[in-house]
Formats: sequence, structure tokens, C-alpha cells
Amino acid sequence: MTAKRPDVPKGPPADPGADDVAWSEGFILPGGKVDADAMHRALEASRATGDPGNPGAADEADEADEADVALRRVSFRLQRDLQKRLDKYLTDRITFLSRTQLQKLIDEGGVLVNGRAPKASTRVGAGDLIEVVVPPPPSKDIVPENIPLDVLYEDDALIVLSKQPDIIVHPARSHLTGTMLSALAWHFKHGPSTGGRLSGVGSEFARPGVVHRLDRHTSGVIVFAKMDEAHWKLGHQFEHRKVDKRYLAVVRGRVEHDVETIDFPVGPHPSREKGYREKYVVRHDELGKHALTICRVRERYRLGGAPSAPLAPAPPTETAPGWKPAPLAAPTVPPVKLPGDGDDYTLVELELRTGRTHQIRVHLSYLGYPIVGDDMYGGASYADETGLVLIIRQALHATILGFTHPISGTPMRFTAPLRGDMADLVASLRARSGAAWLRVDAPGATVDLEQALPHTDHGRA
Repeated sequence: MTAKRPDVPKGPPADPGADDVAWSEGFILPGGKVDADAMHRALEASRATGDPGNPGAADEADEADEADVALRRVSFRLQRDLQKRLDKYLTDRITFLSRTQLQKLIDEGGVLVNGRAPKASTRVGAGDLIEVVVPPPPSKDIVPENIPLDVLYEDDALIVLSKQPDIIVHPARSHLTGTMLSALAWHFKHGPSTGGRLSGVGSEFARPGVVHRLDRHTSGVIVFAKMDEAHWKLGHQFEHRKVDKRYLAVVRGRVEHDVETIDFPVGPHPSREKGYREKYVVRHDELGKHALTICRVRERYRLGGAPSAPLAPAPPTETAPGWKPAPLAAPTVPPVKLPGDGDDYTLVELELRTGRTHQIRVHLSYLGYPIVGDDMYGGASYADETGLVLIIRQALHATILGFTHPISGTPMRFTAPLRGDMADLVASLRARSGAAWLRVDAPGATVDLEQALPHTDHGRA
């Protein structure tokens, strides 16, 4: 018995010479490609007029409502048997998304074939109806904004920064301003490196110069390319795991083993309901991708010990006139947990051998050691003994980035010290543990804690 295909929305008449028929509120160019500029204008007009499709102040989870989703829905009816994989077919139609982005969109349920959730490898043929909820196209125009940058190193080929924890790297979804790219555009126009620019690689996706990324609320060292040659060569090092990436994180609980190899595949959360779409989980099926993290203990804390000496506060972060960081959303689940005597915490050094989305956060949570402040993965925020909340974002910091200079071939290694909320967190844990906190020299650890935590008291062996 042949399954009945779903009803097809009315559209333009079929072109006998075309591979497909496509329609969606005038967003389709001749030849069947999605017109990113037209969709972007429609979304901006909707938001400017207060249309119900306005996602408002949605965070990175893209909490767009049904009207916004309907505005971004594009449908294709194939007229010929192309014998193509779904992801490759969509790459030809939605050219402002990379194949990797489209595969992720398929995995997350943003694509239907004949009314059913497909795989990226699904073969599409004559008569198939493909429906896509297209992510909002980012604007290709990077608007310079006077946002402060902490520059660790810069030359003609690249720039290395210490990222703040409240800023996204590049325009995405509803976040078209207030990005690191906007800050860099201002830096090159008005800063000491006037006349510089980012590489052109990635410009078609509004990501010029972006070699790698950090989550919005993850702080630490990040590199951008200023030359196309440097971009390709740096990208090759990241792709082939020739980059040394070390993170520091504060987790709840006592990590018993000084060195732990966490080797569990990571993939998207199986639920596509609101609140789960952006989450990842350990999963042992075809959607789980190999993920390897080496976890090394650096300090252990047990609250309730004798008081230690007063700690020097971290210096304030300099800000540009008229600019202030975007407010961090207060966590809702789980609630803030007030630590008491006997509570254990651990400062861990994480070495990434792969680079999956949310890899560190998923792996640590899976083992029962959620990162402090990571409400998405079960880590409650931290409040000191007075009830003052010190950190409401995940206590995760990209501390070290080591790579080979793409032009000169010189080995380079950069350390971004902990500052602000995360430095305050470590200082509080040390003080409240007193003589009960312990420095651990785990085999293979490379982060110099005296350099990474210059404004807290010295460690003890």
C-alpha cells in the first residue's frame, strides 16, 4: 500500500525544465535559491512594526513564535529524480548556510520531507515535498560599535582576544549587533590598528575572519584571521586537531580522579520542544558524534574550613563610554543554591580533543559534575555566605590557546587570565574552604594557575 503524500500548499505552476517548484512569500529567486536579502528585509519589517512574528529579546535559543516560523518557512516540490542527499540539495538552494549548518538544522527538526523528519543523508527524488524553516539570515553588513576589546596579540595576519562572557562572536538569528565582529570593525577603524580588516573568508555567512567560536557566556582566548591565507591555514589546524585548547571550569561536587578521560558521543537533544532545541546530550545512535574531553583536577574545595587570608579583588574591566554589557538573564531552573558546610567544588582543567557543540558542558553534567551557573545542564548558580550571587553564567573559561602562526610558522601560546565573576568565584571558594582547599598537580596539566589567577591568593600543595 502506497502512503498518501501530505497536502501541498498552492504554488506557482511547474516549470518543465526546472528541478523543483518553490514558493514562500516571494523569497525565491529564479533558479530556486532562497533570497536571503528579501527574507532579511521581511523579518526586519515585521520586528519594526511590532508584528506578532517579532521574537523580541529572544536569546540564542531563537524563541521565535509561530508567526515568525511561518514567515521563514520555504517549501520545495521536486519535479525530477535528482538522486541527491538532502543536505547537498539544500546547500544548492539555501546558499547562505553552510552544509554543516544545514545538517545541524536537519538534525534539530527544522526540515521535513513529505511531512516526516529526515536524516541529512536521505535521498530526495521526484514528487518529494521538502519544507524548511530557514534560520533568519544574518546581515552581511558588520556595523562598527564601540565595544571594548582585550587584545592579547595582533599582527598583519591575525588578532588574539580575551573574550568577555556576555557577547556573541558574530551576527546570528536575532542578534545582528553587539557582536565581537562589530567591536573588531570599530577597532580597525578607530583603534591603534586603523586600516586593518578581517579576512574575507566566511563573509557570505556574515562571519568574516571567524576561525572558531566560543559560546556567548563562555569567556577566554579566541583568535580571528585578518588575511585569507591565515584563515585557511588556521582553519586547517583546528580541523586536524593541531591546536592546544585548555579551559578552566568550576564544577559542583568532588571530582575523585585527578585525570578523567571522557569519551562519550554528543548529539542534539531528542526533544524539539521549546527549551530543549538548543540542548545537547550524550547519545549512542547515528546522531551522536565522537567527542573526547580530558578532565584534570587543579584544585578541590570543601566549604566550612578555617578562614584564610583576605584576597585581593580583581581589577575592574575597562568599558567604552556609553557602552555597557548586555544583562545576563537570571537563571530559573535550577534555583540558586546557597552553599553550606560540607559542600564540595572542584576547579578542573579541560583539554578538548574534539570540538562538538556544548561538549564540555554535556560531558561534565553527564558524569554528575555540572558547571557552576550552567542552568541549561543542571548547574545552579553560586552565592557567597552573605547570599550575594557571584556568577549566573556557566563558570567556563577558555584559558589557553596554542597554535602555529599561519604565516611565519612560529609556535604561539596565549593565556587569558580569569577576571570578574569567575575570579571572584574561585576566590570565594578558597576563602570559605580555608585550610581545606587543595592544589592538585594532575599529570598532563599545562595551565599555570599563578598566571591564570593572578589576583587570588597563592596556592598550596
